[in-house]
Amino acid sequence: MKKQLPKRHELDVKYTWDMTHLFKSEALYLEAFDKVEQDVDAFCQAYEHQLKSEVLIDQALTVYQDIQARLSRIGAYGSLQSSTDSILEENQLRQGKAMLRFQGMSKKMAFFDNELKQTSDELLLKAASLNPNNQYYLEEIVEDKKYALIPEVEKTLVALSPVLNASYMNYNRFKLADMKFNDFVVDGVTYPNSFTLFENEYGHEENTKVRRLAHETFYQKLSEYQHGFASNYSAHVQKEKILSELRGYPSVFDYLLHEQKVSKDFMDRQIDVIMDKLAPAMRKYATLLKKVHGLDQMTYADLKIAVDPSFEPRVTIEESKTLLMEGLEVLGAEYHQIVRRAFDERWIDFPQNQGKSTGGFCSSPYGATSYILINWNGQMDEVMVLAHEIGHAGHFQYANSHQSIVNTRPSMYFIEAPSTTNELLMANHLIQKAKTQREKTWIQSVMISRTYYHNFVTHLLEAAFQREVYQRVDQKQPLSANILNNMKLNVLKKFWGDAVQIPDWAGLTWMRQPHYFMGLYPYTYSAGLTLGTKVSRMIEQKTITSEAWISVLKAGGTKTPLELAKMVGVDLTTDQVLTEVVAEISSIIDAIVAAH
Repeated sequence: MKKQLPKRHELDVKYTWDMTHLFKSEALYLEAFDKVEQDVDAFCQAYEHQLKSEVLIDQALTVYQDIQARLSRIGAYGSLQSSTDSILEENQLRQGKAMLRFQGMSKKMAFFDNELKQTSDELLLKAASLNPNNQYYLEEIVEDKKYALIPEVEKTLVALSPVLNASYMNYNRFKLADMKFNDFVVDGVTYPNSFTLFENEYGHEENTKVRRLAHETFYQKLSEYQHGFASNYSAHVQKEKILSELRGYPSVFDYLLHEQKVSKDFMDRQIDVIMDKLAPAMRKYATLLKKVHGLDQMTYADLKIAVDPSFEPRVTIEESKTLLMEGLEVLGAEYHQIVRRAFDERWIDFPQNQGKSTGGFCSSPYGATSYILINWNGQMDEVMVLAHEIGHAGHFQYANSHQSIVNTRPSMYFIEAPSTTNELLMANHLIQKAKTQREKTWIQSVMISRTYYHNFVTHLLEAAFQREVYQRVDQKQPLSANILNNMKLNVLKKFWGDAVQIPDWAGLTWMRQPHYFMGLYPYTYSAGLTLGTKVSRMIEQKTITSEAWISVLKAGGTKTPLELAKMVGVDLTTDQVLTEVVAEISSIIDAIVAAH
């Protein structure tokens, strides 16, 4: 029987993250908030309507970046605590107050980008030549001017941002605070259910009765909320469509991909090649799961079970540190220290608790340590999750220390490459350490069920669904729960074919992921892993040095994703690398099947 999740205050604090890296106390956090508000007012008084020369633009940018860096740390202090306990009213109020104050500051500072976008290209480029830290940012302003609205409208949009962005907050409140899942009974034993338990445990549950009933009862609860969720999601995508039209983009895709610095054909390629060429291999993998587990039929609820669950090692948090220190040593001594610090300085929040965000993420406020949230379940595949999130931490520790705050973040198309590179380096290290064929096969199966399934299947199928949603939005067609359910169901059935029985309730899967409120994010998981697979092989085969890859991380957002890849000799302009990666995944699956 599974125990009820503990409350946040019941946890062992040594396995939670240390918020004092940001502020030693709540009082100092509030003091910093007051000070930055004063400095925002001073910034506005000094520079509003004054950006008439390259020298003043350069000076203003220096002050602006200092303010943004402090806002990054202040914002993280509230949002991170809310993500570990969204139920606690203290966290809700802190975050709510912070959002109102941020809104006020954003409204005041909106003049800055607006005035720069009203400035001549000649003057902006003169200012860019004064300071290399500002060059990329100002060149971006020149590019973005094409889609800028008049200053009064831009200021209005900033003022309305809490309302315009409410859909994502509503989604998280419904999901993590309001929805209460019913217990279910199997063979006389009562099991609790929740978003966290379902996402982190029941999908991998070895007991078929428990696993399948957990899915049925979970999705039954989702169905009770589907119309409200659909209305909330529809409002979000309609907002994006309206903004794309206001700004003069040809389509909502062009609007959402603009910041990614890739065109729609890059997204289409990821979706179409994987849907076409990877699906047969994944069906073969599903058929193997059915055989190994002696299932009457392979269903949607069975897709995340392990190939060899009786072998799956348990691992302690302390053991995971040792494994990660060994597995990522190939990235060099400096990176090694980042891994050590993540554990020793409590960058990582391990335990599951009530009100904690599901899944995992890494936040790296500028000028501070990184913060990694996971939901530790003691299974070896959590080491892969940690390797992934430490990949994000390492990336932004380098980018933040080598770039100004306006230059740290690269295109979303690239953002998952450093994290997935780490996952694969970790997996290959474990394969090399394997003492038996069974252990080697088990690690290969984790690469499929964890790394590639997560990025090349789960998120890719999100992307295929999302593309259909936005095509419908572009055509000014309405959305409803029934339409969304059928879209998702059809995508799942197309990918899995006859190998997996997909019940109608699986169409509600679109309700599970927050990624739909983050633009065209889902397809970038597979894009990042495509590059990550290539880079990890090159590091292992010593065709590039770890220093060459670290240089890419240090570049932050000062290059396009294609330029970042070219720094290590990878060409992403064709489907060659993606096709090679799909072939590699297929060969790993063939090896696992052959071993059984």
